[in-house]
Amino acid sequence: MTAEVPDPATQRNVLGEPLEPCSAEPVTGFYRDGSCTCGPTDPGVHAVCAVMTEEFLAHQASVGNDLTTPRPEWQFPGLRPGDRWCVVAGRWWQSYQAGVAAPVVLASTHARALELIPIEVLTEQSVDVPDDLSGLG
Repeated sequence: MTAEVPDPATQRNVLGEPLEPCSAEPVTGFYRDGSCTCGPTDPGVHAVCAVMTEEFLAHQASVGNDLTTPRPEWQFPGLRPGDRWCVVAGRWWQSYQAGVAAPVVLASTHARALELIPIEVLTEQSVDVPDDLSGLG
């Protein structure tokens, strides 16, 4: 039996709006749908649309999460600085606490990220801060 892939159109971002795509090149997301779609078969919660930096990639490698080596069996191309990727919320938070968080695209970050990461932290690290912040927090 194949798990059903959630419809990205029904997903919400951390701003309470429809979830926008994160990356089509490389194609990201736990479901490889280009979005940080979250569903019951994604135990890691690949919710944070992050823009890779050398520091973030190096830190992730140092804690055992190699994001640069291609893994074709997982349709994983290996990442380079500048790539957008849906990262596990807990892994992003780990890098934030170490002072090397990757920038975040709020419009493409799933609302489930808020289960672990405060909106203020995501906003502080974002590269797409909305003009009107009254709806945040």
